[in-house]
Amino acid sequence: MDVRMFTVGQIAENCFVFRKDGSDRALIVDPGDEAERILGATDELGLTIDGILLTHTHFDHIGAVAPIAKATGAEVWCPELEVPVLADINSFVPWPGFGPFESYEAEHTVSGGEKLELADLEIDVIFTPGHSPGHVTYSIQSESAIFSGDVLFQGSVGRIDLPGGDGPTLMESIRTLVESHPPETTVYPGHMGVTTLGAERATNPFLAELAT
Repeated sequence: MDVRMFTVGQIAENCFVFRKDGSDRALIVDPGDEAERILGATDELGLTIDGILLTHTHFDHIGAVAPIAKATGAEVWCPELEVPVLADINSFVPWPGFGPFESYEAEHTVSGGEKLELADLEIDVIFTPGHSPGHVTYSIQSESAIFSGDVLFQGSVGRIDLPGGDGPTLMESIRTLVESHPPETTVYPGHMGVTTLGAERATNPFLAELAT
């Protein structure tokens, strides 16, 4: 699988463009900002965007959804519980100095348990709340990869001090990912660097309680 990471916006959010090796059909995860940069890269690669997948709807992950969806014609998959946020982004920006962003009405919702077939890939949707109420993780088991959004990071985990955040719920979501995927699974997170589940289980101090 060919995965391109674009770190965008003021909060250094990771947007991913991924596809099967050699394919010209791709998907985008969490386009948070800098739509022109992301679109320029997909154009240069000659890609057709088959869909936009959202792990959650904090503004730094969805700020470029509308312009990219409109430019590419790609439909959007959004966590069901968080559809109202995508539809009215600026009302949910918690700090001044960000935006304004263009809101968007998602064509599809996900809540966990779905199996998507897009861009010649099978993608399992896993409900992973704790950082936000409707957060999901996208798992491509054939490629041993997950797009974890703001659940799990390299050496850290998602913050729980935003509306709808909950520490025990977040840890249970991480436990679900660790126990349902092999340790060599690559983690493509919403911030910081790419890692693996095994590396985080072994070294991430926040995951120490999972060993009990």
